[in-house]
Amino acid sequence: MILGHSDYLAILLSLKVASVATILSLPFGFAVAYLMTYRRFRGIVVLDVIVNLPLTLPPVVIGYLLLLLLGQHGWVGRYVLQPLGIKLIFTWKAAVIATAVVGFPLMVRSIRTGMETIDQRLVQASRTLGAGWFDTIVTVIAPLSIRGLIAGSILMFARGLGEFGATIVVAGNIPGITQTIPLAIYEYVSSPRGDAIAIALCLISICISVAVLVFYEWLGRRMVRAD
Repeated sequence: MILGHSDYLAILLSLKVASVATILSLPFGFAVAYLMTYRRFRGIVVLDVIVNLPLTLPPVVIGYLLLLLLGQHGWVGRYVLQPLGIKLIFTWKAAVIATAVVGFPLMVRSIRTGMETIDQRLVQASRTLGAGWFDTIVTVIAPLSIRGLIAGSILMFARGLGEFGATIVVAGNIPGITQTIPLAIYEYVSSPRGDAIAIALCLISICISVAVLVFYEWLGRRMVRAD
């Protein structure tokens, strides 16, 4: 077999990082999308800019900012993480954080789009019948925005599989520990006689991405038929 043990670990780690980042970001993405859709307050423009900023910033910049924030001399790293004995930098958890930050705007946009398609009369009717804001979210908004939730989750997962710039800054490229598929491909491309393994990893990455897209289309069609 052309792939080594570290290459299989890179594949598994990519799936793990993308999955964990998506799961952890989902409740926050839903909350932010709800605020931006149903609440009007001062600073909403600022919130919108902050949420979408990772879309315009180079991933390397995001990674460096996270490094400054979470590193030993960073505000969070020095005053929060170190007293608790938590180390994030150059671990797979740092890769999760980087992936979550980079993909978060895609998730919020998709969920927000789903919420904006909800008939507001249904929301108003639930409030008129005495439902509180939490009950309205659970019984009306969340179920009716399920397509946006699924689309946002899949988009973020797919984006996480290809994350490179921010990850290599905060997590490094340590084989078997923090090396994901994109980082492994970069290493093999940069080394002599690594083209064959790089191509194999590219094909695996393409297959995973195609599988994710096919699953998304299949799920979307099933939901349309269910309606």
